[in-house]
Amino acid sequence: MGTYRMCGCFTRKFKVIEAGPPPDVKAAFDKYAEGGNQMTPEQLRRFLVEVQGQSGATVADAEAIALQVLQKRHHMAKFRRHALTIDDFCQYLFCEDLNPPIDTEVHHDMTAPLSHYFVFTGHNSYLTGNQLSSDCSDVPIIKALKRGVRVVELDLWPNFSKDDVHVLHGRTLTAPVELIKCLRSIKEHAFSASKYPVIITLEDHLTTKLRAKVAQMVTETFGKMLFCPESECLKEFPSPEDLKYRIIISTKPPKEYLEAQINKDKDKDKDKDKDKEKEKEKDSDDDVWGKEPAELAADQEDDKTDSDSCENNQDDEDTDASEPEFNSSRAVGYKSLIAIHAGKPTGGLKKALKVDLDKVRRLSLSEQALEKATMSYGTDVVRFTQKNFLRIYPKGTRFNSSNYKPQIGWMHGAQMIAFNMQMHGMFRANGGCGYVKKPDFLMNVDANGHVFDPRAKLPVKKRLRVRVYMGDGWNLDFKKTHFDTYSPPDFYTKVGIAGVPADETMKKTKTKEDNWKPVWDEEFIFPLTVPELALLRVEVHEYDMSEKDDFAGQTCLPVSELKQGIRTVPLFDRKGEKLNFSRLLMRFDFI
Repeated sequence: MGTYRMCGCFTRKFKVIEAGPPPDVKAAFDKYAEGGNQMTPEQLRRFLVEVQGQSGATVADAEAIALQVLQKRHHMAKFRRHALTIDDFCQYLFCEDLNPPIDTEVHHDMTAPLSHYFVFTGHNSYLTGNQLSSDCSDVPIIKALKRGVRVVELDLWPNFSKDDVHVLHGRTLTAPVELIKCLRSIKEHAFSASKYPVIITLEDHLTTKLRAKVAQMVTETFGKMLFCPESECLKEFPSPEDLKYRIIISTKPPKEYLEAQINKDKDKDKDKDKDKEKEKEKDSDDDVWGKEPAELAADQEDDKTDSDSCENNQDDEDTDASEPEFNSSRAVGYKSLIAIHAGKPTGGLKKALKVDLDKVRRLSLSEQALEKATMSYGTDVVRFTQKNFLRIYPKGTRFNSSNYKPQIGWMHGAQMIAFNMQMHGMFRANGGCGYVKKPDFLMNVDANGHVFDPRAKLPVKKRLRVRVYMGDGWNLDFKKTHFDTYSPPDFYTKVGIAGVPADETMKKTKTKEDNWKPVWDEEFIFPLTVPELALLRVEVHEYDMSEKDDFAGQTCLPVSELKQGIRTVPLFDRKGEKLNFSRLLMRFDFI
């Protein structure tokens, strides 16, 4: 019996309802236990094969599961029996370690070039909070690496005395952190969650002298961990397998920074000439595009860039006025560290997306620029990303690092999409190693030289059937009055798809009133045209009649990784931190 106090002196009592197994679970137990009170290992094996889709399950596997369940439930080291009662069976189904919704091991082919993978990418990885006034620190970098992030962004600026390098978000009130501290933390934690390479992208606002100092810091900190290509430009990226436990540097080569500065005034004059010629060139690529990425960045981005922002917009701070000439002997060390070269998209986006057979590179676009690019040059973007890297960074007005949808980038093969942690469900795929192999259709070229067209209307390829049975654990994760001061919570679940526009939808269950252990037992069917890029969104909320509904947990799971059958689905808070006990029991089938 649960008691809640009202108006200081009155109390309300609510009977605690212990939820029994859902009808499907009870029916499955009865069927595979063949009407008995216990399920033997052989009977459990049949359930694993026929319901859970684990075709290779053996009796030994079933015995191991039964033993672990009995040990957890009864806290005894040895058992004469390995058979499960209905309660033991429910315990197994509700155990994440024994019955997860997706694979927990790396299982994708890791021998393809890096450009064939979506890569778990951080944005402003050093910020502790918002992009305007929070502190810079190595703590968020460590946290990101422990979550499996493989791309860490560092914005490099001279310190006040211009004799050292700080990491900070330029032209804001963010307090800096020393570069060397960030580098050392990356070295210590780079492979705590994954053995596959960490890419450090540098947004460089330094003098030639300070670049040489950065080269020394990087070399001394990482030593043999650092991947330095034998040639200045790679013709093809190595594979994640080849680069295990390696650190990769990606930025714009220093000479290009200086050349951009020297040509700045010339470019302005050219722009004036172009303005005069626009009326004569109505059908040019530039006119179709509207504005160059550099202009879009200036107009729309509030002067925010990533390491590649230098590709779009060159800052005065990038060169030292006292060193107007490029000093190749000083910068050679810095340049030799760059494995993934960034470059400025000059001459229009169409030209920037041209694939060079002799070298691979990285291009960056803002989220708005990507949307414009995909409208005019969608298949060119796909073709570019088959060999080269494309990084997408959020618009500068997202001061609080709010989400934007990464699906448009994924649809076009963009490998590095800098979004925040709520949408990291895609990278729970492939064992959470931070590298997810792109679907074959994004890498294929047909006999006529055509690539996948993301704007083409596609037929339904699969239908995902999802059944939401019940939830549990909130009473252990939250205080009794967290959701409602005067009564137990009223939970409902939202289930939907985040994916290509044709697949996106959101549905919800009925609300179960005054119950910490709600049982919904509702089914939903989702037609999918591109299941390879679909994410299953699951959110639990507590209904509030007078105010905004309370958030009670969420998760995001790659549809392509979902395990068939009745599965435990752990829940996370808004920031992506896993809740200790709150979870759902759900069923997944493809029909």
